Amino acid sequence: MAQDVAAAPGGLLARLNGAHHKLALNGFLAVVVAHWAEHLVQAYQIWVLGYPRPQARGVLGQWFPWLVTSEWLHYGYAIVMLAFLFLLRRGFTGRARTWWTIALAIQFWHHIEHLLLLIQAQTGTIFFGQPVVTSVVQLIIPRVELHLFYNSVVFVPMLIAMYLHLRPNATERQQMSCSCAGHRTPAQRLAPHTA
Repeated sequence: MAQDVAAAPGGLLARLNGAHHKLALNGFLAVVVAHWAEHLVQAYQIWVLGYPRPQARGVLGQWFPWLVTSEWLHYGYAIVMLAFLFLLRRGFTGRARTWWTIALAIQFWHHIEHLLLLIQAQTGTIFFGQPVVTSVVQLIIPRVELHLFYNSVVFVPMLIAMYLHLRPNATERQQMSCSCAGHRTPAQRLAPHTA
């Protein structure tokens, strides 16, 4: 039932990828940039200011240290990011959709890494013979650098997708169901003109 409502012509998915696509993308982008900025500040605190890693908590983590150590929060963010990459994908066409799908695929793996961390934290069972909860790639790359990397390699294809989405070629423009690129949607073209 809920799926039918979401997929209906005026349903949530249709609105998110049609009339409200630009608003949804901008809101999602603001959250992603804020999260990425936290990782950049944390890296700055370690590499420039010389903070010990446990004290390098970004901006919000200085006032709310549990934000940095909460595996639930990190996993929750990874899931929300994955969900929005999936939900907003339908609004992209052509080259933009390819880049958005790349971001979605990378985020899917990033989410798996956070799931492994969450499972370890919740069960008290540490994997890979490590002294602390550890993800797969963290066996090679330290956690701060790894998550800065993951957030960057998801963010860059997202930006490319958004750039291409706002500058579609003629074929892509015809396939668009939103007005992000400043054109009229198929529904708007069919509506009677009022003067």
